[in-house]
Amino acid sequence: MFLSHIVVGSNDLEKAKAFYDALFGVMGADFCPQDNPDRIVYQKDGQIFIITRPINGEAATAANGGTVGLGLSSPEDVRRWHEAGIRAGGTAVENPPGERVVMGMKLYLAYLRDPDGNKLCAFHKM
Repeated sequence: MFLSHIVVGSNDLEKAKAFYDALFGVMGADFCPQDNPDRIVYQKDGQIFIITRPINGEAATAANGGTVGLGLSSPEDVRRWHEAGIRAGGTAVENPPGERVVMGMKLYLAYLRDPDGNKLCAFHKM
């Protein structure tokens, strides 16, 4: 495994939890209760996704040019993920969900921004 965890910032953890509960519910990830009230953690297959208030006390901002990619099992799962994210307060960005060729690979992709502006991509390698 190359990555151990991904962390994104949030200014409204309650709103972020509702959004990520919807997304990760589709993906089958587990919510991991924490002693730290400034963090929300999900886990699947040994990989960890963390949403946190910035530890420096400043406002969370989305990475300009940054995207978090999440692999899913099928194009249908990608569509369900995208729909769940929109219903939970996310914003559709880029093209509608669909097939694209990226770096020579045929992928089924969908993009969202979470309520804090972090850009997410769900994909399935065809």
